[in-house]
Amino acid sequence: TPPAPTATEVEDDDVSDDPRVISIKPPIIVRELAARMNQKVFVLIKDLMALDIFANPGVSIEPDIAAKICEKHGFIFEREKREKGGGVHKVEEVVQAPVAPVEEPEETLKPRAPIITFMGHVDHGKTSLIDAIRQSRVAAGEAGGITQGVAAYSIDYKGQKITILDTPGHAAFTAMRARGAMVTDIVVLVIAANDGIMPQTKEAIAHAKAANVKIVVAMNKCDLPSADFDKVKRQLQENDLSPEDWGGEIGCVPVSATKKIGIDELLERALLEAEILELRANPKAACRAMVIESRIEPGRGPTASVIPQTGTLRVGTSFICGPHYGKVKSMVDDRGRSVKEAGPATPVEVTGFSAIPNVGDELVEMDNERDAKKLSDERTAGLRAGKLAAPKRASLESLFADAKGSERKSLRLLLKTDVQGSLEAIIAQLREIKSDKVSIDFVLSAVGPITESDILLSSASNAVVVGFNTKVEPKAVKAAKAEGVQVKLYSIIYELLDQMEEAMLGLLDPLTREKILGHATIKQVFKIQRGRVGGCVVTDGKLVRNARARVLRGKQPVYDGGFQTLRRFTDDASEVRSGMECGVRLGDFNDYEVNDVIECYELEKIAQTL
Repeated sequence: TPPAPTATEVEDDDVSDDPRVISIKPPIIVRELAARMNQKVFVLIKDLMALDIFANPGVSIEPDIAAKICEKHGFIFEREKREKGGGVHKVEEVVQAPVAPVEEPEETLKPRAPIITFMGHVDHGKTSLIDAIRQSRVAAGEAGGITQGVAAYSIDYKGQKITILDTPGHAAFTAMRARGAMVTDIVVLVIAANDGIMPQTKEAIAHAKAANVKIVVAMNKCDLPSADFDKVKRQLQENDLSPEDWGGEIGCVPVSATKKIGIDELLERALLEAEILELRANPKAACRAMVIESRIEPGRGPTASVIPQTGTLRVGTSFICGPHYGKVKSMVDDRGRSVKEAGPATPVEVTGFSAIPNVGDELVEMDNERDAKKLSDERTAGLRAGKLAAPKRASLESLFADAKGSERKSLRLLLKTDVQGSLEAIIAQLREIKSDKVSIDFVLSAVGPITESDILLSSASNAVVVGFNTKVEPKAVKAAKAEGVQVKLYSIIYELLDQMEEAMLGLLDPLTREKILGHATIKQVFKIQRGRVGGCVVTDGKLVRNARARVLRGKQPVYDGGFQTLRRFTDDASEVRSGMECGVRLGDFNDYEVNDVIECYELEKIAQTL
């Protein structure tokens, strides 16, 4: 990584005497750097958090990060060169990821399994339909019957392998459906025959069209008396998908997941489309695979579900995947069996990543682990350089925006989920909650169980810990009690989104509004032992003892406060209605004049909207 502009390179025997210059040999430990700068450790940890680096006092940091921290506190960080005569200059070796071949030689291509993605509206029966195909029960085990992650399966139908992807139908999982369409060959659009086309169905159609893939329509729940096939076909026509029996190209197959009707016809139709596409890939090429899901597995570390698109993925293969590198430690197929290799279009779960890969990243085979690590370091350094880019200078407009922004409330969350896809989906959906008054700030968003350090971080940053389909470690439970940190766990995305919106509303103070209750005119002023009293006639509405009042003199308010006394003749009254006479004494006000108007009002509290 190139040195930061403030860091100066010096020889070992030429260390500066300037107290502002800090020189530490790597590793640079946070605690030691804080001591050199005469700063508390937590101040440096806070600075590191601002740079998206979460560290504890005993962790080492990179020289360019140390230089940035030193500069912030008025110090200069000095890098150390090698000792004099300690070796010769080495030519920097540049490692690049293999370039994807534009076209494979014809003789190397072999037929591969079609990748079929099931899409459609939430609760239209996609998972149940795949169950019927796989003869298993998955849907029953899902929270609220909603698919919460992309699931990949491989089935054998009449000697032909088929890869099936099940994407979530809930509105929150738009990005996941888009990725499902990107990696697929054929989209099976599941539409409940009794419901017709719904919002997510339209979105699935848009994804399929954008990815330019073949569409087959499965009209599910055909066994129900309310099933209306003509309505579905009419709606398809309205969405520029012409059914086959209406002179178009889209095959529409009536199916029932519960009664196992039309399953063979649906698969036959999908295979017919696949045959027309002539799907082929080179199994001997360098492997390139798409990550469709990722998570942290206890005892196995970062894990990802991948589908090779070209080449064969083998145990022991070194790879680069986005900014992360790794070596395939183990592979498991969709039935949980350990496998040594996976050819094109075969979904497998891979372990051996240096960190959790991003969903949608491409896993690319490398010659060796050393090259993969070097390329990973370069990519990580590039990402970090982007974060450490020169700060934007203040302008008048930005200062006004900051002043406005400082009035906004903030809901701070620490979000942990079971898989990367869910994490992205939830963050995207929470960001869609539009509000000018409350913002959602993520202190940390990551995959894995809720740990003790998560609790301590949320305690320090006053955040609520939110877990989705994940568990809380025993140490974290104790820490949460000790720190008084709230941990909210969810397994259904609807509930999470609704409760976060309610929490945002809860942060807003209610608005106060005046409600005028009535007016009275002073007809006579009486002197009493303890001051003066206004003798009034209520002209409209009523005067209420517990309300507030103001004295208006020629429409100009001269007093605003509460009632001291409100009397009818000699008796105290809680309220006096229109047309009646009364004696009024307001707070410590004594300057009553005839024809003054007393306006009685109360303050109502109204809940704000986002």
